[in-house]
Amino acid sequence: MRTWPALVVGRLKPDPTDAPHPYVGADFSRPDTTDLVQAALVDHDVEAIDESTPDTWRVFFATDAARDAAAAVLHRAFPAMHIEPLDVPDDDWAAKSQASLRAITVGALTIAPPWDVREMHKAQGARPNAQAIEIVIQPSMGFGTGHHATTRLCLAALQRLDLRGRSAIDVGTGSGVLAIACSLLGAAPVVGIDDDPDAIQAARENLSLNPTARVTFDVIDLRATKVAASDFALANLTGGLLASAAITLQELVAPGGRLILSGFMEHEEEDVLRGFDGYELDDRSQEDEWLSVTLRRPAVL
Repeated sequence: MRTWPALVVGRLKPDPTDAPHPYVGADFSRPDTTDLVQAALVDHDVEAIDESTPDTWRVFFATDAARDAAAAVLHRAFPAMHIEPLDVPDDDWAAKSQASLRAITVGALTIAPPWDVREMHKAQGARPNAQAIEIVIQPSMGFGTGHHATTRLCLAALQRLDLRGRSAIDVGTGSGVLAIACSLLGAAPVVGIDDDPDAIQAARENLSLNPTARVTFDVIDLRATKVAASDFALANLTGGLLASAAITLQELVAPGGRLILSGFMEHEEEDVLRGFDGYELDDRSQEDEWLSVTLRRPAVL
């Protein structure tokens, strides 16, 4: 039987007397430690995270090398954590780890895995809530389901804008949830792009679960391909990627358009926004250490 390389990551919520950790230069007992761990793992080919308990995760990786590199990063960044490598038999662990996921609601948008949609409809009876906008997302290894703070921040930011009849592009679309949300909120045309073919495949599968959404998903590397500007652009990436790709991202926004950025933390805000000099800050929201900003491109730069 195939086995998967994994790490047991324990003591996610250690005792407040633990020493400060170097990853964010803040008290390791802060309540958002789990999001900080996710941020530390973002570049290490994580396949899935099984949140066994609030204090202990099993983190699965694509390769032994990715696991070993992630373990080294976590040891340095979170010295008070318990980190243990193991090999897990492939006994349908991915399905088991995601079976407990349930719907989340952000404003008028409800993001739900297919099994929870059925349960919601049973609870509502034959007449579901006509005011709700329902997005069905199949959880998959490595792609977002709406449960991360940055996705929620983007979903909320979209609802503070009038997208009806306006073009939109979602950069680094992953599961496609934000692009699908744009379409269901009235944007058209909507494009979702990612340089990962697996992400685009997952996004297209999710699009098929939302038949009223109209989105074009394409495998595109912005470093090598010119993409037309849109009225709205979204980039839920990492702070480092947002800063390094700032010029390219600016080119995706039509004059007078909006750019929603997320995926970065409060201590990265200054570095990220420095790359968008000349854009006006329309909106800023925060959940724990995570931020989302909506920037307006002037009609003339």
